[in-house]
Amino acid sequence: MLRTHALALVLALSLVHTACAGGGATTTTKKDPVAAKPAAKPDATPEPAKPDNGSRQAWAKTMRSNADFMAFSKEIAGERYSKFAIDVGTGQIYFFDVKVYPLHQQFVFAQIYKQKWTRQGQARFAKNYGSTKPEFILGYLVHHLVPKVWTMSLPVGDQATAKHIETAFAKLKDTFVHFDKLKFRPDSTAQETMAKGLPKSIPVVTNDGLYKASEYTAFNPGRAVGTLRIIPAGKTFADVAFNRDDIVILPEALTDITPVAGIISETFSTPLAHVNLRAIAWNIPNVGLKGAAATYKALAGKKVLLEATHKGHTLREATKDEIRKALVARMTPKVVVIPNADLTVKDLRPLTKISYLDARVFGSKTANLGSVATSKLAGVQVPDGFGIPIAHYAAHLKKAKLDKRIKKLLANKKFRADAAYRKAELEKLRAAIQKAKIDKKLLKDVVAKVEAMAGGKGVFVRSSTNAEDLAGFNGAGLYDTVPNVMGADAMADAIRKVWASVWNLGAFEERELFGVPHDKVYGAILVQTAVDPTSAGVLVTKHPNNPSERYTYTINAKSGLGLRVVGGKKVPETVLYDYKTDGLRVLSRSDETTKLVADPKGGVKSVPIDKPGEPVLSDTLARNLGQAARRVEQLFHGLWRKSLPLDVEWLFEGDTLHIVQVRPYVEPKK
Repeated sequence: MLRTHALALVLALSLVHTACAGGGATTTTKKDPVAAKPAAKPDATPEPAKPDNGSRQAWAKTMRSNADFMAFSKEIAGERYSKFAIDVGTGQIYFFDVKVYPLHQQFVFAQIYKQKWTRQGQARFAKNYGSTKPEFILGYLVHHLVPKVWTMSLPVGDQATAKHIETAFAKLKDTFVHFDKLKFRPDSTAQETMAKGLPKSIPVVTNDGLYKASEYTAFNPGRAVGTLRIIPAGKTFADVAFNRDDIVILPEALTDITPVAGIISETFSTPLAHVNLRAIAWNIPNVGLKGAAATYKALAGKKVLLEATHKGHTLREATKDEIRKALVARMTPKVVVIPNADLTVKDLRPLTKISYLDARVFGSKTANLGSVATSKLAGVQVPDGFGIPIAHYAAHLKKAKLDKRIKKLLANKKFRADAAYRKAELEKLRAAIQKAKIDKKLLKDVVAKVEAMAGGKGVFVRSSTNAEDLAGFNGAGLYDTVPNVMGADAMADAIRKVWASVWNLGAFEERELFGVPHDKVYGAILVQTAVDPTSAGVLVTKHPNNPSERYTYTINAKSGLGLRVVGGKKVPETVLYDYKTDGLRVLSRSDETTKLVADPKGGVKSVPIDKPGEPVLSDTLARNLGQAARRVEQLFHGLWRKSLPLDVEWLFEGDTLHIVQVRPYVEPKK
């Protein structure tokens, strides 16, 4: 059964637009002798070129049939697109085959300039991305296949005016077969603003509008066999014990989930939510599908096959052979190597004296962030903080004899085999860790350091185990963070809660799935000065839909604290940043009406957003974030001596950027 897929639409379009070298008018070029001369008049009637196979023309002056569009177009992630260029001097339009000429500039150089690409020629061509258009209006024609929507759009960063769009639509009216269905789709903040000045005769649809109106979204395409389980509305992660072979239908996105075979959410969230990062790490399908529970009620409790693509999905009863093969695949063991804990170091150490080499002492999160803090990268700040080493966690367990309790649990066959029993026993263990008395000297030393560092402000008490933020196992969201902690008693509670989170059900199940030895996992803590941000979120140094697109970063942003971004309850603002061209593409706007802020009394509270729907990040801030992330990426590629995509958590306090976490991003498996 196929449903609308608007997220694939905007992600596919971002891939299409990334191909436009030059990045639009946001890229400035120095004057050169060739560019300074008056531009040569383009040939208004170049001879049609032949593609390599010689079977047809590579461009045409009209698209009078759908067959013409099919011949000149290409499909990416369920969206089929072609391109055109309009000679502003002659009014001639050129539709060209994107399989022969993937870029506008390739067509123009080959067929109109009739010369090989040069830097001087590129400088001349790049002026067409500005607001004056000396030679061409450049555009895309896209058929969004499942919703059957046709749009015309501009290259990323193009500064076309409303008049240019009117000109393009007037020309397309006489030459394009599907003009009567065509809508203009702005692809950036500036283009959205410009579109407000278009006449009513030109319909407009935004990426944000397409995404939020969609019925189906494949956050992580894939294929799975398992037992279909429909979770009742109102249930939380804490209420449900999941089995690894469950294919679950969730009425809304959960803040977390333990390993399952597939996920279907009736309420859409974000590709960078913890649940989707889990799905990517587990290599399982994860989709948003409105009305899924009612549609597939008859399949509840049965073994089913879920196959999700960017075009749509299939959900049906599985065959015996499919069930057998899935069982064999699920039994294949995985093994993740974690740093061996160093229990000899006990000093509380500032971030500026910690590096990525200290993961064995302070956990990977603190170690990675310490490397950012000590590097002093331009445009990047790290909130002041210090690490509480792993040794204090081990001592806390030993003093309360909980280390022996853990050993017995891990040897208990019922604990390993019975999900409900395991959930209950882990809950008891966490309660015991939180109840055990904390070492008085440790608490005194921590409080003293907090007072000296934060000066009465609250602090964040964050997990930093040796089993997270690793290549192949990022552990996103497995362990707890306690925000805006104030006072000695609250600090004692926060430290014990973070230690106890080593034994969160989700953390245990994730480690079990990846073969991480539980008895080798230790909890360090990162204490950081609280920042009350104006915006926060996550940046991944990858294109969300095409990992091979190496210049594009994905930014998810919300107002206030970023806890809701990774929680995945609401749609965040999603922007793609191309560091090669410094170009931005807006995929969605945040649908939040409230935001989380620090409570002066401690903890956090929810307050109304002044202007819901307004951009969370200005173009300037988004570019500053993207440029800073590029420097962070280069830093870690040098430290690790290998190129890994990064998952970066960030905060903006006004115009000041803070980086609060850096870890390897676990990519979808091919």
